[in-house]
Amino acid sequence: MLATLTADRLADIAFGSAPGAPVPPAADSPHDRWLRAVALGGQGRYAAARAELARLRSAGGGAVLDSLAASTEASLLRQLGWHRIASGHDGRALAVLGAAQTVAARIARCDALTGLAADALGCGRLDLGFRLLERCADQLAEDDPALWRQRIRLHWVTAEMSLAAGDSVRGRDDAARAVELADASPSVRHQVKSELLLAAATSAGPDPAAAAEPARRVLARCTEHNLIPLRWAASMLLGGIEPGAAVELVRLESEAAIVAAGGRFREW
Repeated sequence: MLATLTADRLADIAFGSAPGAPVPPAADSPHDRWLRAVALGGQGRYAAARAELARLRSAGGGAVLDSLAASTEASLLRQLGWHRIASGHDGRALAVLGAAQTVAARIARCDALTGLAADALGCGRLDLGFRLLERCADQLAEDDPALWRQRIRLHWVTAEMSLAAGDSVRGRDDAARAVELADASPSVRHQVKSELLLAAATSAGPDPAAAAEPARRVLARCTEHNLIPLRWAASMLLGGIEPGAAVELVRLESEAAIVAAGGRFREW
């Protein structure tokens, strides 16, 4: 019973309604170790998340969990600007799955493909990124509710790629679709990130100032739910729209919290 309660709690923090809640100090299975790493990463606790992923790799949970662990490691790196290094982990996440087509394998494959696309974006390889997103979309052709998170991620990265390509209309459309899907999901973290991306897409449109109020709402939600990496990103966005001492302080506080918890930003 205790193990079940712990697993449910980890799932609720990682992909549910309580992303800022205290993370249980231990996990009882390889899958729970992955959930614990995701939960810790969402709160910006990078060193603890990486340690949990190391324990997961040692536990030998099989190809799918090996893939998910590699994708999660890549995500932690990418959040701090290390896209090229992240691509090695995402490549491994894709390779270990082989040709398996179970639902679990498709979930992990989509995570790897969207991760690789985001890595390509960070390395300036937009054409490669769009091709990888097409491969991910093929995995999502069947409307399987188990892949709700992967659909949201596909729209996230498509929006980001479109904005980088100068297509703010498509970027906003995909960001708005991500918001719709996230609002129908159980994950507060996915809802907040989708709202952040929509605000960013709005700031790239004809009226950048229109993004200020949405960005403030996202920043407040990040603070409410202890989503430190997203709080940092939201402060960066808002600071670009409405520079000021207050939002700069939030950015500096968020950066300091990330560094104190084991995150290391890439210096550009």
